[in-house]
Amino acid sequence: MQPMQEPARIRGMFAAIAGTYDTLNHVLSLNQDRGWRRFAVEMAGVRAGDTVLDVCCGTGDLALELSRKVGPGGRAVGTDFCEAMVRLGQGKADEARDPVRLGVADTLRLPFASARFRAVTVGFGIRNVADLRAGIREMARVTAPRGKVAILEFTQPANPLFRFVYYVYFLILLPILGNLVAGGRRNAYGYLPRSVLAFPDRDELARIITDCGLLDVRVHSRTFGIVTVHVGTRPGQWPPSSAAAASASRGAS
Repeated sequence: MQPMQEPARIRGMFAAIAGTYDTLNHVLSLNQDRGWRRFAVEMAGVRAGDTVLDVCCGTGDLALELSRKVGPGGRAVGTDFCEAMVRLGQGKADEARDPVRLGVADTLRLPFASARFRAVTVGFGIRNVADLRAGIREMARVTAPRGKVAILEFTQPANPLFRFVYYVYFLILLPILGNLVAGGRRNAYGYLPRSVLAFPDRDELARIITDCGLLDVRVHSRTFGIVTVHVGTRPGQWPPSSAAAASASRGAS
């Protein structure tokens, strides 16, 4: 079971590294993070003209990717509970003259009406939500019927040899490099691998998403399985009926 997070501590940690966050994401992922985000948008079925939301948006990279996809006829919105991250992300969007709007909001209490968005995404942020299941249910609540919820997240590779190499980098080298560049602020890059190892694996996360009422849950691996995109579909009825929930559970097993 995922441990409950401490929102104030996590918010403070991300505020401390906000200024170096984008650069380190690109460098430490060997620039793979850009492609991962594009893939997540594709798997979410986002189309031109859609209204979409990215939660735990950080400095807005995935929200910006959504905005490019929906185009001038659509609308992209991003939310995050860390004001420093949102401020940097909105400045980045304004500089690029991108119409995406970012705002401060808790993923557990999104300030939107139910069934508002054609797709709702989260990239590398669902680990930081205090209550994983409640966060997924809240994402589903604001998703339109038959719309998609897409979760892009780190996971643990299945191949034993690659997993060993990955662990050496992820558990030893990445924290050293990340904290060096970030000035060791609150050991943010020591927190990253610990949070990934404590997070549900790809199969357990798929079961949790199904338990939260989403249907037809699909799991897509990228880069030798170090990241996955989980995609579920919101049923027409919300909350789902007990019969629909049971059917979804059988379908994901």
